[in-house]
Amino acid sequence: MLSRLTRPKALAVCAVPVVALLATAVFAPLPFSVAQPGLTANVLGENKGVPVITISGAPVRDTSGQLRMTTIEATGPDANVSLGDVLDGWFATDRAVMPRDSVYPSGNSVEEIERHNADEMKKSQDTATEAALSYLHEKDDVKVTLKLADVGGPSAGLLFSLGIVDKLDGDGSGGDLTGGRNIAGTGTIDADGKVGAVGGVSLKTQAARRDGATVFLVPKAECSEAKAELPEGLRLIPVTSLAGAVDALVALDAGKGGVPSC
Repeated sequence: MLSRLTRPKALAVCAVPVVALLATAVFAPLPFSVAQPGLTANVLGENKGVPVITISGAPVRDTSGQLRMTTIEATGPDANVSLGDVLDGWFATDRAVMPRDSVYPSGNSVEEIERHNADEMKKSQDTATEAALSYLHEKDDVKVTLKLADVGGPSAGLLFSLGIVDKLDGDGSGGDLTGGRNIAGTGTIDADGKVGAVGGVSLKTQAARRDGATVFLVPKAECSEAKAELPEGLRLIPVTSLAGAVDALVALDAGKGGVPSC
C-alpha cells in the first residue's frame, strides 16, 4: 500500500504510529519515584508538641543545640510518574529519580507499604535505643520512648542514638554533644552501633541546610553522593559507628582536630 503513495504522504503515514508511540511513552506511568528534600526534625526537642525522646530511670540533661534527622519526600507508591516527570527530575538538582522498588517494597498495596515503613521505624527506634544504652553501659532499668509522627523507615537510627547519648551523658564532660550547633545527619544503626547506608543522601543534605544545619553526619560509604550536590555552608562528617560519631562531635567542639571529612 505504501508503494502507491507519494514520498511525503508515505512519510506522513509512517509518522503517525511513531508519534502515537512517543505520546504513549511520554504519558504512560513508569516504575519510578521522584523524590525531593523532605522534613527534618530535632530529636532533642518536640515533634508536633510531643517530645521525640523521653527517658525514665536515669537523670536526664538539659540540652542545647539540635540533632536533626532528615528525610526525603517521594511520589507515592500508587502515583503515575510519566516520562516527562522523569526527565524533569533527572536534570533538577533538588529532585532525584529513583526506581520505585528502591523506595517502596515491590508488589504491596499502599496500606501494606505504610505498615512496612511503620514497622521499620519501630525496629529502628528499638535498635537505636539498644545501641545508645550499650554504648553508655546503662542498666536495663533505663527506659526510653521515641516518638516521631509521619515518618517511616530506618534511616533516623543514628540520630536517635545520638539524641539518647546527649540527653544522658552529653559529651562525657558536662557539655553538650552538639556544642550548641545545629547538626543534622542520616544513617541506619544496628545494636552494636554500626552505621549503615541509606538512600537520598544528596537530597537530605539540602533539607538539612534549608533548616539551618551547619554539620551533616553521613555514612562513610555515601560520601561521594553527599558531596555531589552539597549545599554551601554545610560540613560533612563521615561516620561508620555510633562511637565514631560521638568522638567526631566531641573533637569538633574541642576544635583540636581529629574530625574526619569526606
